[in-house]
Amino acid sequence: MTPGIVPPFLLDRLASTDDPRLARAAAAARKTLAMPRPARPTRRRLRLSIDGDALVAEAVPAPDRIVSDAANTENLPGRRVRSEDEPPSGDSAVDEAYDGLGATYDFFWDAFSRDGIDAAGGSLLATVHFGDDYDNAFWNGERMVFGDGDGEVFVGFTRSLSVIAHELGHGVTEAAGGLEYQGQSGALNESLSDVFGALAEQHHRGERADEASWLIGAGIFAEAVQGEALRSMKAPGTAYDDDVLGKDPQPGHMRDYVETDDDNGGVHINSGIPNRAFFLVATRLGGFAWERAGLIWYRTLTAGTLSSTADFAAFARATLVTAASEYGEESEEVAAVRAAWAGVGVEEDAGS
Repeated sequence: MTPGIVPPFLLDRLASTDDPRLARAAAAARKTLAMPRPARPTRRRLRLSIDGDALVAEAVPAPDRIVSDAANTENLPGRRVRSEDEPPSGDSAVDEAYDGLGATYDFFWDAFSRDGIDAAGGSLLATVHFGDDYDNAFWNGERMVFGDGDGEVFVGFTRSLSVIAHELGHGVTEAAGGLEYQGQSGALNESLSDVFGALAEQHHRGERADEASWLIGAGIFAEAVQGEALRSMKAPGTAYDDDVLGKDPQPGHMRDYVETDDDNGGVHINSGIPNRAFFLVATRLGGFAWERAGLIWYRTLTAGTLSSTADFAAFARATLVTAASEYGEESEEVAAVRAAWAGVGVEEDAGS
């Protein structure tokens, strides 16, 4: 299954509603669930900075963005409509996708010196206007794909940088060796994308950990929906509480872990537990969350030592190893990581 930003259980709820006010949204959800997602068939720039009284110019990697338009069909990649260095197209979805790809690229380069999703300067590809009233956005292994939403529950998915960076984060996880998209390893896969999504948005806004909303998907719900986002990393289970969509089911602690066969073993639900752990690390350490907490999570993912079937406890142990390697066994970073996993009920195995 190709990961999508909108979890299937949410689309199921929407598809089954008989509220006449949401007839279009219900039909769109049914169509979105039934639609198969197609599998996937170095530039430099001059950056100026100030060092004391000196103006410093350096050549750094640059993104190579290509945005295409599927024209509300299911055919990928669609017609190329905007490429790197071209002016805005005037189509808001095209231009939002282009800007979001660039902001995500800048985040990964500035925070982790990663040159693109594949770390090798590969093109950043996106297709907008996918499908008819398509209620999702997804990474298909090659490109970001955005539906337009139904207009009644979901509106443009390109409006949220956290959505764009989340889906591109799946590409980073894939390039790093992957995490099996099932059960706890799948929830970690989802959580890592949420981490990257939140951090990319914070980096773009220049927000410190205590200033950020820690919301994923803010801005993609229509005004009638009783909710502010798809997920909250700060307070899992509080992102929405809507008559049609139901209440956000995410737990923030292992005592509330959801055992289910749906959603690949609850990958979009139980990701709230590692999401909350990351939030606790980031806010305890303070400052810009990508500088220490984000670095620990990124290095843990890309070190090449993580099993593709790692569970929460294994990932927690790995983050402790990374923190100790980066900052020392007795560092505040190690203490913050250990306390965070304890705070979500994973401390027994993680601290051993």
